[in-house]
Amino acid sequence: MLIVDRAGWHTTNKLIIPHNITIMPLPPRSPELNPVENVWQFMRDNWLSNRIFSSYDEIVATCCEAWNKLIDQPWKIMSIGLREWAHRF
Repeated sequence: MLIVDRAGWHTTNKLIIPHNITIMPLPPRSPELNPVENVWQFMRDNWLSNRIFSSYDEIVATCCEAWNKLIDQPWKIMSIGLREWAHRF
């Protein structure tokens, strides 16, 4: 089983799904079920928002810098992605 969000490339009829994989889309508007949404929000809140970029290359460089800051903090990623309710079963 592969859990996916409802991005267009996950839901298109053109997607060829191998017979041994079942696609299970997340419900719409459910960021609490998709922890990566909180990772992006953390990055925006801490390193990427309220900025003016002078070029595309500056956007890419700033995003790479933010990503590298985040991956240097694995405990932060774990705390952002932790879902208390998921550990009760």
